[in-house]
Amino acid sequence: MPDQQTIRDGEQSVETDHPTDAALRFIGRINTPWRRRADCPRQGRPDGPECTIEIFEPWGPALRGLERYDRIEVLYWLHHSRRDLVLQNPAHDGQLFGTFALRSPVRPNPIGTAMVSLVALQGLLLTVRGLDCLDGTPLVDIKPDRCAFSPKAPPKPGS
Repeated sequence: MPDQQTIRDGEQSVETDHPTDAALRFIGRINTPWRRRADCPRQGRPDGPECTIEIFEPWGPALRGLERYDRIEVLYWLHHSRRDLVLQNPAHDGQLFGTFALRSPVRPNPIGTAMVSLVALQGLLLTVRGLDCLDGTPLVDIKPDRCAFSPKAPPKPGS
């Protein structure tokens, strides 16, 4: 895997200022077996290894009721990712895609998401399966899988 600063043939980057327009509050840390991006799975798998999510205080009470769900959505900050590519060549084959047409970690605001299986919740520690991020990744948010409180969007006309 090329290093994260390498631009592949045909890829295009843009000049950006250091972002100062948003303030995220990391609510925890994700612990996985992967130390290098090259070792991370491309997408999490339901049968992947158990990983843990450590919630920081004072956010412990926000976990109340989460144990009722089998699946949760985890949002995390891809803190080692480039943020300047607008065109990417993910397969190294010369075929270019816009960043917003990919699930690449290289994004203007590198927020990753994964729908994971909740294996256990004990105190401030969640055990999950299905993650695809580096060890030590900052946690942005957790949401339960769609449920009665989050209705699906109505169908689009003609679908």
